[in-house]
Amino acid sequence: MKLKTDKKFTVRIADEGDIKFVPTILEEIETSAKERGTGIAKRSVSYVEEKIREGKAIIAFSDKGEWAGFCYIETWSNKEYVANSGLIVAHPFRKDGLAKKIKEKTFQHSRERYPNSKIFGLTTGLAVMKINSDLGYKPVPYSELTQDEVFWKGCQSCVNYEILKSKGRKNCLCTGMLYDPKWEKSKGSEKIDKKKLFSKFDKIKKLIWKK
Repeated sequence: MKLKTDKKFTVRIADEGDIKFVPTILEEIETSAKERGTGIAKRSVSYVEEKIREGKAIIAFSDKGEWAGFCYIETWSNKEYVANSGLIVAHPFRKDGLAKKIKEKTFQHSRERYPNSKIFGLTTGLAVMKINSDLGYKPVPYSELTQDEVFWKGCQSCVNYEILKSKGRKNCLCTGMLYDPKWEKSKGSEKIDKKKLFSKFDKIKKLIWKK
């Protein structure tokens, strides 16, 4: 389905005036996870509010001033790793290309705040994988992601947590993706073949489900 492009959005760094939207944001994240049949690393209202106060969140509004989307930044392993977490788009604004705009803004903000940090993510969605690959992420084994126990503890709220445990935290239904700023310094770095990326994604999922 072709994305609509007729709607205009404001995508910016969230400030304290946006804290009032946090309960709505968390409710939308939880509802979306249930619809997809996947889990989420649950965060409290106070946790997300703190991200906003720290200037580590991106928020989007429609041209009518309606809340439309959100994402926030987390740091792990003494800021060696950065994750762009909680990406969500409100139902009325999905399929408008807003998720990509929010992710691009969050990625840019992460690079500015933590220029030497690796940026990573776990996802089961092909759309998010495509956005990530466009930004320069590459699929990697879980061993190349943060090993911070607090991060992995967040997976306990996922419906697929038992799979992660049974695999010794080496893989799961999510695909690990990583952006390393060192890659930018390497001349002639390889470009990602998106068809091969998605083919690999499908093969991994089939293998996991068979075991």
